[in-house]
Amino acid sequence: MASPKETTQRRAQRVRRQLKKVAGERPRLSVHRTSKNIYVQVIDDAQGRTLAAASTLEKDLKGSLKTGADTAAAAAVGKLIAERASKAGVKEVVFDRGPYIYHGRVKALADAAREGGLSF
Repeated sequence: MASPKETTQRRAQRVRRQLKKVAGERPRLSVHRTSKNIYVQVIDDAQGRTLAAASTLEKDLKGSLKTGADTAAAAAVGKLIAERASKAGVKEVVFDRGPYIYHGRVKALADAAREGGLSF
């Protein structure tokens, strides 16, 4: 029987395999969620570089948020990553939810990033 960590990694790899089929030249918007914070990166897989990143641990967000583990915090990070990606010249991305279900904080982040100007 596979351990929970192996199961999670397998699920994330399955999602990424499907993304690579449809991505084309678009960078990947990768989400990582913990019980206390949420992190997001815009990654160019062709060059292996991170183009933009944001998280709830940043000083300008941390002071204004009640906690880093709710949908309001995820929405704030989504807006921030959309701004930083547009400064980096990125308009279209592929959304990589990783092993997480598209619900709650992950969905709030995605919706805020779309409102901020990213299209996926």
